Parts: sequence; C-alpha cells; structure tokens
Amino acid sequence: MELTPPQLSRKAIAISIGVAIVIAAATVSITSQASRPTAGAPPPAAVSVASVIERPVTEWDEFSGRVQAVEHVEIRPRVSGTIDAVHFREGQLVKAGELLFTIDPRPYQAELAHTEAALAGAQARLGLARTELDRAHRLIEEHAIAQREMDQSEGALREADANVKVQEAAVLTARLNLQYTAICSPVAGRISRAEITVGNLVSVGSTAPLLTTVVSVSPVYVDFEIDEQTYIRYASQGAVGNSGIGQIAIAAGLASEDGYPHRGYLKSIDNQLDTTSGTVRVRSVLDNADGVLTPGMFARVRMGGSPNQSRALVDDRAIGTDQDKKFVMVVDADNKVKYRAVTLGPVVDGLRIVRTGLHGDERVVVNGLQRVRPNDLVAPITVDASGRGTTPAKSPLVAAASQR
Repeated sequence: MELTPPQLSRKAIAISIGVAIVIAAATVSITSQASRPTAGAPPPAAVSVASVIERPVTEWDEFSGRVQAVEHVEIRPRVSGTIDAVHFREGQLVKAGELLFTIDPRPYQAELAHTEAALAGAQARLGLARTELDRAHRLIEEHAIAQREMDQSEGALREADANVKVQEAAVLTARLNLQYTAICSPVAGRISRAEITVGNLVSVGSTAPLLTTVVSVSPVYVDFEIDEQTYIRYASQGAVGNSGIGQIAIAAGLASEDGYPHRGYLKSIDNQLDTTSGTVRVRSVLDNADGVLTPGMFARVRMGGSPNQSRALVDDRAIGTDQDKKFVMVVDADNKVKYRAVTLGPVVDGLRIVRTGLHGDERVVVNGLQRVRPNDLVAPITVDASGRGTTPAKSPLVAAASQR
C-alpha cells in the first residue's frame, strides 16, 4: 500500500531519531573506555638497584705463576774417586760451606806430597844456580873465565827459577784437588737426596754424575706472565726498563690457601713481548721465612698498581655483556633505565672496579637486569652495594602499582 506524505514524514523522523541515539550511545561508550585505565598494561618492572660506591682503592691484577728458587745448584764432583762418606740427611737445611760428601783423599794426599818434594828439589837447584852465578861474576871480573861460562850460569839460574814456578803451580793444583775431595755446599738452602751413595766411583768431565741439588729457601721468585694491555698500564705508571718497579706490591697464595698471605715486590719485567702469546714475563720476589713456598709450586699472584686511586665499585651482578662490550643499566632520577658502556677492572673486596663509565652519585640495576630495556620505567628496590639487605624504596611507582 502506498504511504501518504504525512506518513513518510513521520517515518523519516523516527529513523533520524534512532540513528542519533545509536551515535550518542557509541560516543558515550568510547569516551567511557578512553577514560578507564587500560587493564592489560603491565606495571613497571620491580628491580633491585644499588648506589655506585666511589672510594680510594689499590687496584689489583690477578695472574697464575710458578715458584722458583733464587739459587739452584747442582752438586757434581770436581775430582775422580770413590765416595767415602755422605754427611747430610735428605731434605735438611744446609749452610753455605757445609760438608756434604767426602771423596777418598789418599791419592790426592800422595800427589800433594810428591809435588811438594819436587818443589823442594827445584828450590834447591835454584839456590845452587844463584851461587854459581855469584861465583861467575867474581871470576869474570878477574878474567878467570870466559864470557861463555858467565852466560851459561845466567841461563841456568833462569831455568831453575822457571822450574820452581812450575813446581809451585803443581803443588797448588794438588792442594786444590785435595780440597775438592771434600764437597761442600756453595749456597745455603734445602738439600735433595744423595744420588750417589758411599762406595761408588765418580769421575769428572762431561760424564760427571749429579750427586745432589741445593735450592735456596728464602726469598723465592714467583714468575708469571702479564698481557700486553696490563703491561702498558703499568708502564704508564713508570714501570719501564725495570725502574721504580720495586714500589709495585705483590701478594701470592697457594692453591690450598685462602687469600694472598705471602707478600713481596716486583723484581723485573722482561725486555720483550712474546708475539706468540701476547704476554711478557714478570718476576717477583717473596719472603719465605717459613719455607712453605717450594720451587715448582703453582701460585696465585696478585699485583697491585698505584695505591689510593679513586675508583667506582659495583657488584658483578650489575654487569651485562653485549657481544664484546660490558655495560650497566643506570637508573636516573625519573626511574628510567639508561644503557651505559663501561670499562672494567679487577675485583676488590668483593666488588668490581669500573674504570670508566660510572660515577659515585649514580644508581645501577643489580637484580633484574634481564627484565629491563633502555628507557624503560622501573620500580626500584634499594639494596646495598653487594646486592644484599633489600629494602623497598619509597617510590611513587611502587605505590601506584600496589594500588592497582
């Protein structure tokens, strides 16, 4: 049926009113949703932060080394003969000059007596030659002998004098050989076992057997190697050409010891870098009055740089690794996280030295480093420098998170 004009007008009006109502309802709904907090937005990540400590420290570098004796002597015979006696116990401490072995001295005593007798005969002939020369001087003045006889007397005197010197040298050699039958320690130290026992025949020369060894006890060397960058850093502090290196402190500890109880100083740095390993050899001197440090032992070495340098210190858990770089996350005054590249040093008193990149008035993320990204807002929980003793910080972000 066809609608009359009045009916069309009323229907259009109804449709317009319905559309207006729908638009208004949609607008109210959108406004209501915009004004409501987003239910799915995560709260700021709660992380532990600690203040950077800045104080004077002695920066230590740690290495591995070996204990070496300052003096190491191999005792070998200097004359041939039979071992008559061994005068020491294995492993005992001996003094310099202390008797260790005795080689049968009788053949050398006989040789000394023979050379002394030969010397006495040569001296007698020298005295006779002098007498003959004096007589020849008187006779030549009286023209009683020819000049030829005078020349012969002078030659005989010179020959007799030379023969005396030869016999004196033979006596000296015989006395030395007799002394060498008493084998003494050339240095003070700890002696090893006797490799040759009583009754064995020993010889000299290239085939001379090893009788025993003596190593000095105190002080001792500890040798180790440092890398090129460490060497450059110490060289910049004056340790070049082995000048001033005695002021660099050294501490060492054995594998079974806690800490570094043995103290000493740096003795020398080698004159060239090993291009294969990229290191340079270093030698230190340590006191060893108690004799605990034995040559050949493995030692943990700690070498100190310039003392009382102001350094930033943080817990190792605050350090992140980004490929070949080290970084920390710094929390600013607005509790935003900032990426900061750092250069690290060794550990001192349980905290890591940060050479560059941090200051003492900054805070770093200690726990929760993996949950944050640069420019993130965080809910910081203040802890001490070692990451222990957590106490929630009075942060508006923490309060806002707890109210939701």
